[in-house]
Amino acid sequence: MFDSGFGGLTVARAVIDLLPAEDLVYVGDTGRYPYGPRPLDEVRGFALEIARHLLDRHDVKMLVVACNTASAAALDELRVISPVPVLGVIEPGARAVVDATRQGRVGVIGTLGTIGSGAYQRAIAHAGADVELTCAACPGFVEFVERGETDSEQVHVLAERLLVPVIDAGVDALLLGCTHYPFLARTIGDVMGPDVVLVDSADATAFAVRDLLHERGLARDGGAGVHRFESSGDVEVFRALGRRLLGPELDNVVGVDWN
Repeated sequence: MFDSGFGGLTVARAVIDLLPAEDLVYVGDTGRYPYGPRPLDEVRGFALEIARHLLDRHDVKMLVVACNTASAAALDELRVISPVPVLGVIEPGARAVVDATRQGRVGVIGTLGTIGSGAYQRAIAHAGADVELTCAACPGFVEFVERGETDSEQVHVLAERLLVPVIDAGVDALLLGCTHYPFLARTIGDVMGPDVVLVDSADATAFAVRDLLHERGLARDGGAGVHRFESSGDVEVFRALGRRLLGPELDNVVGVDWN
């Protein structure tokens, strides 16, 4: 499993809780975050590099792209080159927000790269649901999470400005289309109001992981999984903040160098 930084830990948490017997290797590419403002071709290159690392060094049986921007940029190509199943977060999230709406007006917020790619627009259209979709890019949210500032006054002011399009559209279900955003759920929920359901793709992705493992006969039964965490940035920062965000499973962090 990999992400540009800490955001994918929301998916890791859900997978660990749902599938406690499975081993997990998590790569946080904090040395090159954020992915959102980068060109999708560049993000695709990062995703392919990390995927090869996980396949070659760790012999993984499944790849989970726990990053919306990387999913939008590279998921199709990863599925072509990978000898193991590859799962992203966009399709499970799209299905979850469609299921959550009561009035058929849904919103998706994400990074510039994710929203600009049109990946969620295509995924929700593919779901075949009769819904009205409003998307909004939220630049800056990822940086607040990566600094551990998840409830500051500054991020609240930023949310009030960036969420105007989905508020004006009257959405009743809002997908947090970046794995960093659940860490800002309290702030986003305060701005959106109590009548809007916030949808986190982490749980939906974890259930998709479980289903795919069982379909392919790859699920592990019994025992306790081993969890390994790697960071391309400052290892101690990742360990300290990551442990606060994920929990006690995140103890030791190993550095990884792409050079």
